[in-house]
Parts: sequence; structure tokens; C-alpha cells
Amino acid sequence: MVNIRTLDPSASPLDYYGSELRRERERAGMTQGQLGGCLFCAASLIGQIETAMKVPTRDFSERLDAALGTEGRFSRLVGLVLRSQLPTWFQQYAEMEGLATYISAYQAQLVYGLLQTKDYARALLEVDHHDQLDELVAARLERQRILEREHPPVLWTVLDEAVLLREMGGREVMRKQLAHLLAFQERPWVKIQVLPFTAGQHSGMMGSFNLLRFDSHPDLFYSETYDSGHMTANPQVIRERSVGYARLQAAALSPEDSAALIARVMEERYGADRSTVA
Repeated sequence: MVNIRTLDPSASPLDYYGSELRRERERAGMTQGQLGGCLFCAASLIGQIETAMKVPTRDFSERLDAALGTEGRFSRLVGLVLRSQLPTWFQQYAEMEGLATYISAYQAQLVYGLLQTKDYARALLEVDHHDQLDELVAARLERQRILEREHPPVLWTVLDEAVLLREMGGREVMRKQLAHLLAFQERPWVKIQVLPFTAGQHSGMMGSFNLLRFDSHPDLFYSETYDSGHMTANPQVIRERSVGYARLQAAALSPEDSAALIARVMEERYGADRSTVA
């Protein structure tokens, strides 16, 4: 039996998406089964999305626009839907990250979210989020779309060497993740440095942090704990952390030497298939 649960479109981006999907489907004179046939998915999936029981993907939304002739409406809406799936305390940072023109990130334990592969992100998120895993992975991949813009932000990332050695999801996942990092060498606006263990004590010992710069907003500093994020535009904090980041860059390997180290770790630690090394 078709689920006809009534939605309040103003309740959330997901509810609004579902109500719009139902309205456009009915306007087109299609049943859930007929629309599912056009999209190569089950009628039950259409019903779940229409009733805000399941989060749509970007691929689903793009196929939906094509099937219903909605001129990109659902492709635009899905960005809001996926962002709403992020932890509430992280949503403001994700919004500002999307507006930044220059991102400086230091990561002590993990690959920065904008540089993660789908499988790496899934391995990380499934530790604590079994019930929302698909939604959170989709939301993380959605964040990465800012790097595909015509004018993407400059992204400079310093990764602690421990990031390369901490096996997330198994050897195959790590091999592909490190190969993914190496692929960014072809993008002039993305730079990756590795802070080697031999650097000893350094200005990032207190943990990971990011600095965001904008064309028309004050700079922001961001750090997080287990269940909360801290963001500030305090000039003194920005000054101190900017100097700290510059010192991290100076202590780290050059982008070229960092790429060589990443390739070596990929081959020696995770490289059963040596053909993955360029």
C-alpha cells in the first residue's frame, strides 16, 4: 500500500524535498512505480523519499530532474538536504567552508574531509554512526563539490605522517586513499604536505585545526572536540594560529617530497598491487 504520510514542507530540507517530489510526480501524472521505472529504482524508494524516511542522493536527484523535466530543481535542493544530515554543531562550519576562498588545514590523525575517498569516509564514519552511515557519507562527499567549481578555493593541507600509517578500512581502502591524494598533484589550487615524525615537537601538538579566509568576511579559526566544534574570528587567535600554521608548513616536507613519501608508503605498506603507483 502506498504511503501517503502528510509532510510539513517547512519542517526540514528533507521534508521539503519529499513534498516537492510528490507534487512534481503527481503533476506529471505518474505513480511511484512508474517514476521508479524511469529512474531504475523501486517504487518503495520513491515512497520513502516522498515521506522523508530516506535521504536522496545527488545521482538520484539528477536522474529525477531528467525524468520530470524540473530543470535542476532537485539537484539544487539535494545540497541543502545533505548538509542538513551533518551533525548540527558542524553545519555552520560546513557552510563557511563552502564560502571560503582559501582553506588551510592541519590534520593530526585523519585525511581532511575534502580529500577523503568514499570508502575511507565510510570506514571512518561507521565506527560511531551505523544508523546514519549512508547519509553521512553522502553529506561528506557533497562537501567535496566545492573543489569541482569553476573557481574552487585554494586548499593547503598539512597531514601528520601518522595519517598515512593509520589503516582505515583495510589495505585496499588505504591504497586507494593515498592514490587519491597523489592525484591532487595535478590541481594547482590543492597542495598537500606531510609533517614527518622527524619534525619532533611542532606548533600543531594541541591537535587538528583549520583556518578559513574569505573575500568579504573575517578570517575564521576552527577546531573540534568529540561532539562539538569551536569557530572564532578573534584577531589574536587568527594571528597566533596563522603563525603556527606557517611554522607547520616550514617543518613539513615540500609538496614534492610529501608526494614521494605518500607514494612510498602506498607501495611498501599497502601496495600488494604495485601497478597503482604511478
